[in-house]
This record gives sequence, structure tokens and C-alpha cells, in this order.
Amino acid sequence: MVDTAKYRSVLEERLVELTARLVEIDEALDSHQSKDWEELATEREGDEVLEQMGSTGKAEIAKIQAALDRMEEGEFGYCVSCGAEIAPERLDVVPHTPFCRTCADKRG
Repeated sequence: MVDTAKYRSVLEERLVELTARLVEIDEALDSHQSKDWEELATEREGDEVLEQMGSTGKAEIAKIQAALDRMEEGEFGYCVSCGAEIAPERLDVVPHTPFCRTCADKRG
């Protein structure tokens, strides 16, 4: 049986971190107002990096929310593909994973 309280705490903490990071990214993206073309080009390159970080953060938030939803449904800790219990060692590393190691390997 999976200790959902342990993983809920970890997931909720990570959710807070990611949400704060997304706010910082949005603020940074909104702050660029350079009129110099060279500076604007440099800022735009940085913006692309920030946008990618934001996309990655949003994707992780969606995975965390899905894991929290599985907790509410009593399905957390079980592979959504084959139904096998996910090893606690795997959940320790990737607590939002929906797949056991075997199914994750199959998915690439």
C-alpha cells in the first residue's frame, strides 16, 4: 500500500514551487521594454528560454495535478496502463508518474 500522505506533501510542495516560478517567468517576460534593437534581440533570446521553462513547468503542473486526482480516486501508486503497483523507489524519484517501470520503458 502506497503512503499517499507522504507523496501528497511532496507533490503539493512542488506545485507551489512551480506556480511561483511561473509567476516569476511571466513577470520577467512582461518586463522587457528595450528600445535598442540589439538589447531587444538579446532579451528576445532570453524570452525564448523563459517560455520553454514556462512550458515545461506547465506540463509538470498538469502531471502533478493528475497524480493528485488519482489520489482522490484511490488510484495513486498503480500503473494507469497495466494496473500493477508502482514501486515506491520509482515514486520517490518521480512521484507524479502514472506508469510502472515496465510500462514506462515500453512508452520510451
